[in-house]
Amino acid sequence: MKPVLFKGSGVALVTPMRQDGSVNFSLLEKLVQYQIMHHTDAIIVCGTTGEAPTLDDEEHLAAIACAVQAAEKRVPVIAGTGSNNTQHAIELSREAGKIGADGFLLVTPYYNKTNQRGLVEHFFTIADQVERPCIVYNVPSRTGVNIQPETYLALSKHPLIVGAKEANGNFSAIAQTIALCGEELPLYSGNDDQIVPLLSLGGIGVISVLANLVPDAVHEICAAYFNGDCESSAQLQKQYLELAQALFCDINPIPVKTALSLMGIDVGRCRLPLPSPAKTDVTRIRNSLLRAGLPVMQRR
Repeated sequence: MKPVLFKGSGVALVTPMRQDGSVNFSLLEKLVQYQIMHHTDAIIVCGTTGEAPTLDDEEHLAAIACAVQAAEKRVPVIAGTGSNNTQHAIELSREAGKIGADGFLLVTPYYNKTNQRGLVEHFFTIADQVERPCIVYNVPSRTGVNIQPETYLALSKHPLIVGAKEANGNFSAIAQTIALCGEELPLYSGNDDQIVPLLSLGGIGVISVLANLVPDAVHEICAAYFNGDCESSAQLQKQYLELAQALFCDINPIPVKTALSLMGIDVGRCRLPLPSPAKTDVTRIRNSLLRAGLPVMQRR
């Protein structure tokens, strides 16, 4: 049986920015510390939520190094190092491994895309050369590429492909993947409103945007389920459903950065091409935070 990178709630951490648009490394360190203090089971840095597409390689690696240093091996740090350029993904992953990343999150190729045979070759080529565990990331709404269950089965044969973040929302396909792959390819939910359904099929956790705001709650959704308290797990899933959905009222990570700012954590705005949030979305996010019982800064 392959080693499991983590089980439970992994936070897809935002990358905080200063007013001038530079990465706020001091706040990034504090965010990692806060997540660990509040029982997050893994830190995923420089993923979609971390605005990886707008980080240059120097910033990307510096953010990974910051997270690794702050985590101090208390929880795994998984670095987003995927690319639609296979060689670039290899090079970035190797450098991330040198600075201490425990594993890599590898998104499917986007824009140039590929077919199912190309997916297997792409991920195998990376995994063959990086010497760290890899989690593949399937998010067809962003990439235009969907990993089929039979392709997951092929990917599960590689000893360093140890999991998949699944965000296609197709539970028939997810059930088929779990039936085919079993423990050789554990699945993590890529959607915060679908954590419990995926766990019920045999998934082992979530890579969560919501955990940026309520890390204890997302951890407990998973922990309660694993402990056999499915009722409490489902109740928490429902309790935070509205907030989880509000975090996708616009392109991620616009809403979650807005929510953190409303809570008094100045993570800055997103880098272009992601704009500032619409006023109607700010209102929706504010109201969702309040109904979830979270602190919100008063309007000035």
